[in-house]
Amino acid sequence: MLDLRMIKSIVGIVALLWANSALAQGALPPPSEAAKALVGVWELSNPERDRRCQVTFKLDAAAPGRSATLAGNCGDAFPDLRAIAAWTMGSDDALKLVDQKGLVLLELTEVENGMYETTPSYTHYFLQTLAASGKDHIPDDLFGDWAFTRGGAKPICGLTLGNTAYDADSFVLTLNPGCDALITRFAPVGWKLDRGQFVMLNAKGDAWRFEENEPNAWNRIPAMRPPLVLVKP
Repeated sequence: MLDLRMIKSIVGIVALLWANSALAQGALPPPSEAAKALVGVWELSNPERDRRCQVTFKLDAAAPGRSATLAGNCGDAFPDLRAIAAWTMGSDDALKLVDQKGLVLLELTEVENGMYETTPSYTHYFLQTLAASGKDHIPDDLFGDWAFTRGGAKPICGLTLGNTAYDADSFVLTLNPGCDALITRFAPVGWKLDRGQFVMLNAKGDAWRFEENEPNAWNRIPAMRPPLVLVKP
């Protein structure tokens, strides 16, 4: 039979574990709009762009910040960055890439939409969206009829990206009849382009973001299973 001292000890351990778990869950503040816009695949390069690799940013917690995944060639292209374990973003919207102990390996600030540059204290690198590294889309490129799929050929919803204003920042989006419940529950009414990403908005101001992985195919980010893809029929 457990004595009183052992019971108190067990209770103390359980309380400590609960407190640590609660602290860990509450350690990350809600992401800012700048942090949300960072979600997706970016290209890291030196100024000459003869060394490049892809970095994927997510909002998921990854001590001591949020998840940052480097492509397989990053360690060879940038040996000084092999230890990157996570990313953080403070109130000044400066992006910090950190190792497992929280040591800042790179600090970057946004110099234009879809592009960050390291601050003077660090090796000179650029970070840009895949869209920014090539041709930037303009709204005229997307006006017209599109469809959603779950990664296959069969559409689950048809929609029209209108060329008239929904509000000061977005255009009208109209769903066709018979759309899948996944889309109708969100009930999108507007769309815009932001930092190389496609943004779909509902009447409450909630947003779904998409990135273009191949021409005329935009995948929702963070990734879903099965994926949700906006395609040009």
